[in-house]
Amino acid sequence: MSAPPRAPESPLALGIDAGGTETRWALAGPGGEFVAEGAVGGFSAVEAQGPGQARVAQLLAALAQAVLAWGRPVRVHAGLTGLGAAGQGLTRLIAEPLGLPIEAVTLGSDIETAYLDLFAPGEGYLVYAGTGSVAAFLDADGNLHRAGGRGVIIDDGGGGFWIAREALRQVWRAEDERPGSGAESPLAQELFALVGGADWDHTRQAVYGGTRGDIGRLALAVAKAADRDPAAQAILAAAGRELARLAGALLDRYGPRPVALSGRAASLHPLIAATLAEGLPPGITMAVRTGHGEHAAARIALAAAAKPLPSIQDPQP
Repeated sequence: MSAPPRAPESPLALGIDAGGTETRWALAGPGGEFVAEGAVGGFSAVEAQGPGQARVAQLLAALAQAVLAWGRPVRVHAGLTGLGAAGQGLTRLIAEPLGLPIEAVTLGSDIETAYLDLFAPGEGYLVYAGTGSVAAFLDADGNLHRAGGRGVIIDDGGGGFWIAREALRQVWRAEDERPGSGAESPLAQELFALVGGADWDHTRQAVYGGTRGDIGRLALAVAKAADRDPAAQAILAAAGRELARLAGALLDRYGPRPVALSGRAASLHPLIAATLAEGLPPGITMAVRTGHGEHAAARIALAAAAKPLPSIQDPQP
C-alpha cells in the first residue's frame, strides 16, 4: 500500500514498542488517528550497548524506512525492554535514520507504555507475558511499580523464554534417561519440528545460536502439543502460576484492583490465563487484553510534539 501525500502542517508522531521478539511502531496524525503501523525484529536496550549494536541499528534503519514512506515524524517516543542508564545511547540510533535531532526522541520503559495502553494511572495491574514476564502498576502520581522483569537468566517465570526452557529441559532429560523417548512425545516432536531436527546439534544451534526472542518462539511448540501431551499442559499451568505470583506481589503491596493479562505468551493457550485466574485472591477480576504499547508511545510523542524541543545533549553510553 502506497503512502498518501501529507500536508507539511500536519505533524506526525511516532511510537515504538520494542520487545525481545518484535518491535512494533505506530505513526499518529495530529488528531490522534493512526496513519500507519508496522513491525520489525525484536531487540532490547541492553543489546544496543555491545556487539549487538550493529543488528539493532539495522532494525531501526528498516523501521525508519517504513515510517518515512508515510511521512517524517516530528517527535518519537520509544518504550524499550531492558532500558537503563546505558540505554540512553539509543536516542541517536533512533533519530539518525529518521533525519531527526536527538532532542526529538524520548525513551521510556516498554512496560509503562504497555500499561498506559490498557489502564489509566492507578486503575489496575498489568501482568505482561512476552518473551519475558513482569507485572506493573502505575500509580495516580505516575510512579511505576514492578514485580518481576529480572530477565530470562534470573527469572521471568511464565514468559515465552521460560516456557520454552522448561520444555527443552524436560525433553532432553527424558532423552538422557530413555534415549529415543522423544519419538513418543508430542511435546518433543513439536519442539524438534521448530528447531529443525531431533538430534542435539539442532537444539544446541537453535538455543545457543539464537536470540532470546528466537528461544521464546519455541513456546509455540508447547502450546501446540498441550492438547495431546500432559507434560506440555503441566508447563503451561506452571506458567500461569508464575504469572499469578507476580500479580499477587502487587496486590499485596498496593491493594485490590483488577488485573489485565497481556502479551504474546499470555495468549499461547487458554490454560495460562485460567491458571492465573485461579491463583488470584477471591474477588479480584482478571481479563485477557490485547495491548498495543506502540499506540500509547505514539500518544506520548504526540503530546510532546505540542511543546518546544528541549535543548539537551545526547547522553553517552
